[in-house]
Amino acid sequence: MAARTASPLDGVASIKVKIGLLVALSILVAAVVLQVGSRAGVPAWLTLPVTLAAALGVTQLFARGMTAPLRQMTRAAGRMAGGDYSVRVAATSADEVGTLGRAFNRMAGDLDDADRQRRQLLATVSHELRTPLAAQRALLENLVDGVVRPDDAALQSALAQSERLSALVGDLLEVSRVDGGAVPLQLEQVEVRALLDAAVAETGVGGRGVHVESVVEPAGLVVAGDPARLAQVVANLLDNAVRHSPAGGTVRVRAALVPDDASAPASDPSAPATQGARWSLEVADEGPGIAPELAERVLTRYGVGDDASGGTGLGLAIAGWVCQLHGGTLEVLPPGPGRAGARVRALLPVAPRPAPERALAAAAAPHTPTGPVTTAGPERKETPVTTAQHAASLPPSDDLPGHTAVDALFGRLWPERADTLRTAPLPLVASLVIGAVAAAVLPYRNLGLGTALVLLAAGGLVLALSVHRRRAWTVLSAVLCVGLCSMVVLRAAEWLAVVSVLAAAVLVTTALTDARRLTAVLAGGAAWVLSGIRGLPLLGRTLSAASRHQVLWPVVRTAAVSLVALVVFGGLFASGDAVFGSWARQVLPSVHLADSLVLRVFVWFFVGGVVLAACYLALNPPRVDRLALPEARPVARAWEWLVPVGVVLAVFVVFMVAQASAMWGGHEFVLRTTGMSYADYVHQGMGQLTVATALTLLTVALTVRKAPRATTAQRTLLRVVLGALCLLTLVVVASALYRMAVYQQAFGFTVLRVLADAFELWLGLVVVMVIVSGVRLSGAWLPRAALATGAAMVLALGVGNPEAWIAQQNIQRYEQTGKVDLGYLATLGPDATPVIEDGLPAQMAQDVLGRQHVPSPDDWLGWNLGRARAGALAPRP
Repeated sequence: MAARTASPLDGVASIKVKIGLLVALSILVAAVVLQVGSRAGVPAWLTLPVTLAAALGVTQLFARGMTAPLRQMTRAAGRMAGGDYSVRVAATSADEVGTLGRAFNRMAGDLDDADRQRRQLLATVSHELRTPLAAQRALLENLVDGVVRPDDAALQSALAQSERLSALVGDLLEVSRVDGGAVPLQLEQVEVRALLDAAVAETGVGGRGVHVESVVEPAGLVVAGDPARLAQVVANLLDNAVRHSPAGGTVRVRAALVPDDASAPASDPSAPATQGARWSLEVADEGPGIAPELAERVLTRYGVGDDASGGTGLGLAIAGWVCQLHGGTLEVLPPGPGRAGARVRALLPVAPRPAPERALAAAAAPHTPTGPVTTAGPERKETPVTTAQHAASLPPSDDLPGHTAVDALFGRLWPERADTLRTAPLPLVASLVIGAVAAAVLPYRNLGLGTALVLLAAGGLVLALSVHRRRAWTVLSAVLCVGLCSMVVLRAAEWLAVVSVLAAAVLVTTALTDARRLTAVLAGGAAWVLSGIRGLPLLGRTLSAASRHQVLWPVVRTAAVSLVALVVFGGLFASGDAVFGSWARQVLPSVHLADSLVLRVFVWFFVGGVVLAACYLALNPPRVDRLALPEARPVARAWEWLVPVGVVLAVFVVFMVAQASAMWGGHEFVLRTTGMSYADYVHQGMGQLTVATALTLLTVALTVRKAPRATTAQRTLLRVVLGALCLLTLVVVASALYRMAVYQQAFGFTVLRVLADAFELWLGLVVVMVIVSGVRLSGAWLPRAALATGAAMVLALGVGNPEAWIAQQNIQRYEQTGKVDLGYLATLGPDATPVIEDGLPAQMAQDVLGRQHVPSPDDWLGWNLGRARAGALAPRP
């Protein structure tokens, strides 16, 4: 895991100043973007979301990592409570949070060192005490069994073992000081033969049946060193060799001076001749040997070469420490030609320099406890572990799903799937490409084929990424969305295209979130907008990963800089030189940089952002079904819900009586009772009846929640009362449709009136579905069914060509009554042009078509069936 990318505000030394700068920069960027969009004539509905997104982007950029160390410290403290002191936090800022993070790292390092030294001391004590205890136990067992007589020699050997145990206890306390770098050497003249004989004699006490041969060259070799610590080296090497040798085997010990040509030269020419001389202590056994790949591991703590040996892997590590204290090394050598077994050699100076501090500092390194212990073969270079590398054990919070401020904001309702959402380069690149295509296609063109292609490309991308793409509802929604998006090609009416795209958007959010209940469907629409915020951590990780790419990011950066340079200098020269400007217009005849560049950038940003938010919604949908209404608490007594619903029923009955009276009494009764004509009377209540229908559905929903349904009688009563209310509602729907039909015959047909009819008809269909669901008091399927029928009704309305139908109805009314609103017919779009041309008298048709808004000519990207049919008619005078 790479280290966290530094925040642009890391150099600011105060968190208060950082917040102030963050607010100021966000406001400044928002103001600049808003001003640029306004001056370039970008519509407000497009400028506002782009401005908000730009402000959020600046906030995310400059606020990155401000609180990440705090979240990391929370995680690290939890791991430290479990005994893991190796964690670190990435603190790069200069403010109070960064200072706290660095102090936390120092504290964690101190705790880690203390815990490591404690564990190492316990392991070392256990290992060092084992050998003399085993030897003493073997001697005592031999004395008890009579194998050895309790003479002076045996007792002296037992006493020597006890003295060694006492010395080891003291020495092991000093071994713990090795990690702190404060262990001195007690240098004396040591006779190597006596050192080896004592160690061999001690090894023989164990009775392991292994013969030990020792050779010293020259025989009277005397070196300077710490006798006790050199005894440790010899004892540990012999103990390992004897333990791994077969019964009856031979262990060979050889101590010799190293030839002068191999000795390191003296650092001081005036020093004695022995100052740079070295001597070696080599121990070889006849055991299974040490595999080459394990040669380095056996010289480290817990580095056991043979798992079956029963060792703890500390003996050779301790021997390596002692060699390092003397200024020497410990290495594993090949066994030699024709031989088997392990071969370990200690290479030591004959006269160690009395400067152990430098060696001890290396011996006490936290992550290289054995110091410069080497192995025979190719030279190995030790790389110290730095603080930055050690901190990588705890990845930065901003690089992990589920550990950012945005994750904390949305909580369990919208978690991020850490297994698959580390980065998302494909959705990001695809969204940018679709946004670029939209920026090139949509501005300065009518809605048509290009718009449909952009919508279908975005929908196909989102469907391919959706985790619910194989659900039946998703497939049905995709089919309906394709039909709805085709309206921008089939019909020229922009209001129909807007309604169709909005209906498709609701289907998309419901399919992506797999929403079923009404509250979930409503939350799905909000989730698309909130995806722009929820997806910021994933976007940041993706951009961070792309920035580390060796080729991609430099290419993108170079292309962006080159494009900006081309636009800036090209625009300056094109506006400053007429010849250059004419050449530029020939190369880019449809692009006016000063007028369209800003608009196209806004469209790119808006469309790309909307598609990217939908991609995130598809990859990581929220758990919208958890947004359920509180659990219903039915009333205790039936009359508590029956009385209010009964009042509504009574009002409905009275309304039915009034409707029947007006219908049977006719125009004279209405005029005498209300003073209005019948046409005005039926028009007056159309809006109120539509609202009453919607409120009836709400009344049914509330009643179902509050009415008790524990017994069969209670359920039957509920079905009867609500069934009667729904039936009366259908009568209201029929009345509303009848009123609108009468009014349209009297005053003509309009788009708004046809839409009101369609909406009222859809409400009636929903009431029918409510009646069906009430039979079994189960309506889980109702929200999706209502949504699907609504989308299908919009699709049917578009296929029916509503503006052409409205023009046809008005022309038929003119033929019957001689009344027609030519001004309104002129407001209808190209979809109605063929009907007007064929249905009205020539002079009237020419008058209407002459006042119609004529759209700009279309190229193939703006092609539309309705405009193509209108354009195929004879040219208007």
